[in-house]
Order: sequence, then structure tokens, then C-alpha cells
Amino acid sequence: QVELVESGGGLVQAGGSLRLSCAASGHIFVSYAMGWFRQAPGKEREFVTAVKWRRYDTYYADSVKGRFTISGDNAKTTVYLQMNSLKPEDTAVYYCAADPDSGRYYATLKTGTNEYEYWGRGTQVTVSS
Repeated sequence: QVELVESGGGLVQAGGSLRLSCAASGHIFVSYAMGWFRQAPGKEREFVTAVKWRRYDTYYADSVKGRFTISGDNAKTTVYLQMNSLKPEDTAVYYCAADPDSGRYYATLKTGTNEYEYWGRGTQVTVSS
């Protein structure tokens, strides 16, 4: 059983920064791909970024490219999302997700919500203008 717990959300002014954390426990391995998604009120959950450790790779949504950075600790059991130059449109609940399939060496990172097997409960990020 894999458990993902997000933290680090909060209220920040436009232009500010936040760092989200996702702590993974259970049978999670370095071979898992880790992703961040977000869901704004009245909108569908959307892909933000993902990372795989084997044959290291990252992928970002165009809307956050150059502003957000995904990373992990040495044990690869905590994944971070550094968010800089935040905009009001970044306001959403941010979810951490894990996928055992797309973390394999020759696999391609996935962006679909139905392609990730494990999910956290989310953390709220609010950016004021």
C-alpha cells in the first residue's frame, strides 16, 4: 500500500514562492514516476509536472514551465514542487501522484490523471493578486 501526503500549501501574493512536499510511504520504489497535478474550482484536474528517476527525466505543463521545478530527496521518498513567480491562476488544490509503470527505465512520463495509480489528498495553494 502506497501513501502520499502533501504539505506546504498556503496563501501567497502574486509573484511569491511556495515549496510543496509530497512524502511517500509504503511500497514505493525509485522506479515509480512521481507527478503533481492541480485542480482549480469548477475545473478539471490538470497535469503540472512529473519526474522519473531511472533514466532521469522531467516534464512540465507549458503553463508552469520556467516557474516550477520538481525535485526529490536522495532516498526518492519525498518529492518537492518549487513554485516561483506565482500567479492568481495558479490557485488550486495541488495533488501528488505516483505511477509504478511510467517510472521504468525506458518508459515515457504520463500526463493523464487516469494514468497514475496512487494519489494524495491534496494541499491548497491560493495566490492573491
